[in-house]
Amino acid sequence: MSKTVRRCFAVDLYDDPAMIARYRAWHAAGGPPPAVNAAIRADDVRALEIWLVGDRMFMILEQGDQYEAAAKADRDAANPDVQAWDALMRTFQKPLPFAPDQTWVEMARIYALSEQP
Repeated sequence: MSKTVRRCFAVDLYDDPAMIARYRAWHAAGGPPPAVNAAIRADDVRALEIWLVGDRMFMILEQGDQYEAAAKADRDAANPDVQAWDALMRTFQKPLPFAPDQTWVEMARIYALSEQP
């Protein structure tokens, strides 16, 4: 049976209502370029959701057994469509204060109801 791993990430948006509205529009159904969605799916990402509150975003990524972060990073770096999308999205994203050179910082799970007595 194939295993699915859930990973969560966070980043902020610039606190500008017009920019946040544009960012949301880019992520509406049909907003991201098909090549970007295809690149995500090709690397055994089984589910990906982005949640927003205020200017804080939270991404839930579920990956399968074939997902390899380093290989995905290499393929994304060689993909001009993914690079263009990433460059555009970075114009909206404000790095978290403790990770000034990074977007989408991976979060650590600190609680699971399933592990509680």
